[in-house]
Amino acid sequence: MGKLDFFVRRTLQLGLTLWAVATALFMLFRLMPGDPTSYIISPGMTPEVRQRLVDSYGLNDPLWVQYVRYIENLLTLDLGRSFKTNERVVDVLVTYLPNTLILMLTAFVVAYIIGITLGVFTGWYRGSQFEKSAVVTALVGRSVPSFWMGILVLWIFGAKLGVIPMSGMTSLGSGPKDFWGMVFSVDFLHHLIAPVIVLAFYYMGYPLLIMRNSMLETLSEDFIDLCRAKGLTERSIMFKHAARNALLPVLTAAAIAVGYAVGGSVLIETVFGWPGIGREMIRAVLRRDFPVAQGTFLVLALSVIVMNFVADLLYGVLDPRVTYD
Repeated sequence: MGKLDFFVRRTLQLGLTLWAVATALFMLFRLMPGDPTSYIISPGMTPEVRQRLVDSYGLNDPLWVQYVRYIENLLTLDLGRSFKTNERVVDVLVTYLPNTLILMLTAFVVAYIIGITLGVFTGWYRGSQFEKSAVVTALVGRSVPSFWMGILVLWIFGAKLGVIPMSGMTSLGSGPKDFWGMVFSVDFLHHLIAPVIVLAFYYMGYPLLIMRNSMLETLSEDFIDLCRAKGLTERSIMFKHAARNALLPVLTAAAIAVGYAVGGSVLIETVFGWPGIGREMIRAVLRRDFPVAQGTFLVLALSVIVMNFVADLLYGVLDPRVTYD
């Protein structure tokens, strides 16, 4: 099988997976107990006004009609309107998704820089006290729930010491002129640092352990002995030859990790009151706002599915030993 055939097959699988996820989300929210119209209709409305309002959202149509309309709208990127605010779901996503991406990508970059660096040294200094301490730290970071760590950080550094904000992206009354003006303000960075540290501590263990294992495998290769026979310095062997060759599994795994990281920020956003797509998803589910909940779930699922697709392609591009048979 050639590269083109592999790409076409994986693209078809991607489309099929997205359709299955969209269908599952449609059924999930309509099978949930409770009446979604309770958040649309106020007690003071007349029966005629109530009926017109419910009809305008298509909630009285047969289920299969709602499903066909839902799929047709998805194909044109029309995710509907919020039951709560009547705002377009696309506009809701455009408002909250950048906040999630800033938080997640900052934490991800910090975690991978520290994780890869520690992974190189733990592999190089195998059996040392440094390696044992780093591995234990990585395992603790992956084992401790991130929301519990977030609550602990808020309690110590927010409530007790008062050195970090307790909630939000900016302080009340800070009044940034625009989005980028807010992002590069000191006040925003002050609010960003605590959730980034918590998320980075959780993400860091993954690249650290992969890099360590890859380094150990690379250091056992014959070309490392050849480098020493040529008289290269230990520093040159570690960074230019061993670390560079050991980096491939970390890079391919990073593509998958990015997708999961978007969804993994949901609890941290809730704990720190960060106005991102994860916190908005939870609020939409609690108030049974189907269109917003479906839209946010779809974006999170899409990030995982697409990044898995990218990882599959990266394997073939970065590693010539990978075949498409």
